[in-house]
Formats: sequence, structure tokens, C-alpha cells
Amino acid sequence: MKPLGPIPPGFAAIDGVLAIGGTPVTRLVEAAGSTPLFVYSADLIRQRVAALRQAMPERLSLHYAVKANPFGPILKLFSELVDGFDIASGGELELVRDAGIALSTVSFAGPGKRDEELCAAISAGVTLNLESEAEAERALRLAEKLGKTPRLAIRVNPDFDLKGSGMKMGGGAKPFGIDAQRVPALVRQIVSSGAEWRGFHIFAGSQALDADAIAETQQQTLALAARLTEESGAPLPHCNLGGGLGIPYFPGDEPVDLDRVGEKLAEEFARLPDSLSQTEFCIELGRYLVGEAGVYLARIVDRKESHGEVFLITDGGLHHQLAASGNFGTVIRRNYPAAIATRFDAPVEEAAHIVGCLCTPLDRLSDNAGFPRAQVGDLVAIFCAGAYGASASPATFLGQGPAQETLV
Repeated sequence: MKPLGPIPPGFAAIDGVLAIGGTPVTRLVEAAGSTPLFVYSADLIRQRVAALRQAMPERLSLHYAVKANPFGPILKLFSELVDGFDIASGGELELVRDAGIALSTVSFAGPGKRDEELCAAISAGVTLNLESEAEAERALRLAEKLGKTPRLAIRVNPDFDLKGSGMKMGGGAKPFGIDAQRVPALVRQIVSSGAEWRGFHIFAGSQALDADAIAETQQQTLALAARLTEESGAPLPHCNLGGGLGIPYFPGDEPVDLDRVGEKLAEEFARLPDSLSQTEFCIELGRYLVGEAGVYLARIVDRKESHGEVFLITDGGLHHQLAASGNFGTVIRRNYPAAIATRFDAPVEEAAHIVGCLCTPLDRLSDNAGFPRAQVGDLVAIFCAGAYGASASPATFLGQGPAQETLV
């Protein structure tokens, strides 16, 4: 049997059935009317934000990266919990607007922004994290046509990346941001244009579990921000330090030592140079805030054996959980945390594959792992489903359509 990833803390059984937010998943599915179903725990999200607030320096603001999970009720919940939001498209701008979020707290990063997206962001008072000199020229030209003063920041492509990062966003040739050595000249151009200068966005990588590597990257980020500020000759009003904090998905993964990250960052804040003494700092997190708070539920519709191996075939699949299937950035497929939700506290009795309903061999949610003996009608739970699930998977593949979502 192959091992499963660790089930996040905060989940328990009620009468043998997985419960989320104190409610058995059987009742949640009944209320939804059908499976597949994403369930997100508001309590676990609140607990994660509270833990971050306690561990991090008071000076550090907290932003939510909408791309991790743009579900409307989750955005409204975060409007009560965080200090700002980071979006990556005009569509996400509309989502945060619909959620009633103050657009002055929103920043917009991402390469390839269309003119209509730039216009919408400028008109709404959203901060644009510029990804190139050409984008800066377009933003200034469009703002002049609109008669608006744009709020402009620069996304910096640093000369380093986040060691151990699952996804490197900086260092070397990248489509993201402007190479560090070219940044001071663009800062001076923005300031001289009369635009509102908003600062730097420096994102070196994500999904790292090594606290020391995260701390080292934050140290490098602060040093780079200070150097670029001094070279540009303009005060730095705001600096987004990026994210980087990962969550345990796979066997052997251990949670980030949050207290150590906070302690090391507090030490760096205590010795900031004068050039950064008035700068506001934030950290931008998505997966770390919502990933472990979500569970994907699917129902077993068939149980079959092939060459002595058991296949539990569900009404879900990779069209909702692309990452759990191993087809979203992983080189070697490993098992996400999974369970038979309707037999949550039962002992392991057999090795089984959990697969989806799609006509492709890629559609595997769990590979040859140990489970209680499950039957048709049982519910399967895939954990760590709160980020990059419903919105990052090919829901319309083979005409299947999206899963339902609920926040409890």
C-alpha cells in the first residue's frame, strides 16, 4: 500500500462519520442535494488567521490571494479577517467588488493585463502591480484618458528564489515582474508622472514548508527593497513580501513552524534601515489560509476489482480536484490525504484505488492506499481541498460541470 498525506487537524467523527464544523458530512450532502461537494470550514479559516496574527509581528498586514479560492462566501468572510486582497484578473476584480470589499485595499498582479482590465482597475482605485515597463506606459496613457490618477506599484523579479519552494516565482528569467536592476529607473518615471507611487511587490516563491528558508527569503526581500528604495531616491510607502508558506499535502510533509517565521521576521523588522522606517509591510497568502479548511466529497457509485486490485469509482474526479490527481504541477504522483468519510474512524481493511468518473487513466484521486472496506453509497473525502480545487480544475471536461460549494 502507498501512504496517504496527513489529514489536517480540526476534523473528527460523529457516530463514525466525518464532521465539518460540527456537522456530519452526510447531513451536509443531504442539504446540498447531491455530490460532488466542496465543504469549507469557516472555523478553521478563522483559526488559521488568528494563529498568523499571533505569530507574526504586529507591523505586518495580512492579505488574501483571491486566486487560491474565489468562492463568494469565503471572500466575504475574509473581508472581516484580513487587511487587503490581491487579485490576478479583471474577473477577480468583479468578484471582490460583488463581495462588497473596499477596492482601495485591493492590488492587481499578473502578466498580460488587457487594456480593459487596466482601465477597470484604475477607475476602481485598485493598486496595479506593474509587470513590465510597457505595462507601465499603457497604464499611464490609459489613466490620462480616463482623467484618473493611477495607483502604481512595481512587481520586482528578484535575483533569488525561495529555496524548497513548490513553485518558484522569482530568480532568473521570468514572465513575472521587472528585473531588479531596471526597477529604480521605472520608480523615478512613475513618481515624475504624477501617479500615486504605491511601492513594491516581491514574490519569490510559494508552497514552502521550511521555516528557515522562508525566513531567509524574507530577509533577502527586505534587503532588496531597501537597496531599490535607496537607488530610486523615492520613499517606499508599501512593500508586499509575497507569501511562501505551504501546507502539508503528502506523506512525510510537516507543517511550517509559524512561530519561527514570525520570530525571524520580527528580528528583521527591528533592524530595518532608515529608508524603510515608514514603510508598510504585508504578507500575501492564499493556500495557507484556506487549503486545509476545505474537503472535497464524492460518492462511490461502483466498486470493482481488476487483476486483484480494488477500484472505488466515484461521481467526482480530476475535473474538480486536478491537483489531487497529480496533474497540477507535481512531477511524481503522491497521495493527498483521503478517507472514507462515512467510515471515518474505522480501521484499514484493504488497499484500494479511489478514481473518478472520467474516461481517462489520469483520473485517480488516491492510488493503492489503505482504507476501511467501502461500498457503493459511501462518501469519499479528499482533504486539503480548500485551495486550487474548484476554480483551478477543468470542471467542464467531458461535459461534467462544476461541483457544488458551501461554507459552514
